Amino acid sequence: MIPVALTIAGSEATGGAGAQTDLKTFHQLGTFGTAALTCIVSFDPKNGWGHRFVPVDPQVIKDQVEASTAVHDIDTVKIGMLGTPATIDAVAEALGTQEWKNVVLDPVLICKGQEPGAALDTDNALKERILPLATFVTPNHFESMALSGMDAIESVEDLKEAARRINESSGAVVLAKGGVVLPGEDAVDVFYDGEQMVELASPKVGEERVSGAGCTLAAAVTAELAKGATPLEAARTAKAVVDSAIAHRQGGHAPFEAVYQGAYAG
Repeated sequence: MIPVALTIAGSEATGGAGAQTDLKTFHQLGTFGTAALTCIVSFDPKNGWGHRFVPVDPQVIKDQVEASTAVHDIDTVKIGMLGTPATIDAVAEALGTQEWKNVVLDPVLICKGQEPGAALDTDNALKERILPLATFVTPNHFESMALSGMDAIESVEDLKEAARRINESSGAVVLAKGGVVLPGEDAVDVFYDGEQMVELASPKVGEERVSGAGCTLAAAVTAELAKGATPLEAARTAKAVVDSAIAHRQGGHAPFEAVYQGAYAG
């Protein structure tokens, strides 16, 4: 049987991020993907490509998780954009209906379609309800600062300290992403599982962020864990998948480009 993984994430209509990217990444790595959509996100080309955000009804989210877990034996889940405290409560309740071996959290702390106060409420709910359930967390530069309590992350050593703090507070394996934000020729991510602190470095492909890179990384970790990889093995493969996805990125009429997973050959 092909291993199965579930993504709980938002729909991103252009295909460059969210559940669409998660499912493509699962497929590229030989994992059967199922999805529970938490929100519908679409860029607004008439308003600076801002985010239009529509949450899915909480009961519908729980229904989707129930359906996937009734049809398939699933012990590995990836959590992406949730977007509202009500969504977070629904996801926490849905996850509580069974035991999970792997809960990979891409801690999306800023929902660009919300007002600042609503975004803060969502961030706090995510930290309180979902982060304690995570076994593996993949924060970006900003999220690493928020979860670690650090005021700045300006070097790889700072990123290591952030990873250490997040692991100590959550108990989860951490893959903290330096990406193109930190200075230097390499994009450096830091893996820490409470014992091993490992730098994962590769040459930067440009200096601009590419839409969907974070989704791809977390989804690749999820797919590999579903197949039985160790956390460090999953992190190394995920880094390679993201490098390929960025190098073969997809352009369009928006002022940003999106990852493409289909060129990764392992």
